[in-house]
Amino acid sequence: MSVQHPDPIERYVQIANSGTAEAASECFAPDATVYDEGRTYEGVAAIKNWMAATKKKYSHTITPLELAERGGQSILKARLAGNFPGSPITVNFTFVLADGKIHSLEIRS
Repeated sequence: MSVQHPDPIERYVQIANSGTAEAASECFAPDATVYDEGRTYEGVAAIKNWMAATKKKYSHTITPLELAERGGQSILKARLAGNFPGSPITVNFTFVLADGKIHSLEIRS
């Protein structure tokens, strides 16, 4: 069963799974922020670096499970599998979208 989700979220999952971090500007707004593993990354250049470093470190894949809309946020529950203890785990990717782009993303297990 596939999860239907907005284009920026679908594109993010494709980019994250393929390891093509240079394509981040296709789904992230220029001033977007990402919060992951206790750190915040601001702007597309920092997000590209984070995506590339994370992919290199964990060789992870994201498998969407379900999507919920709450208070202006899109919350994607997904299975995250890769080279890390406890893999696979279920993670919430909380997106704020505007103008067809991701303006913020928080990743929490």
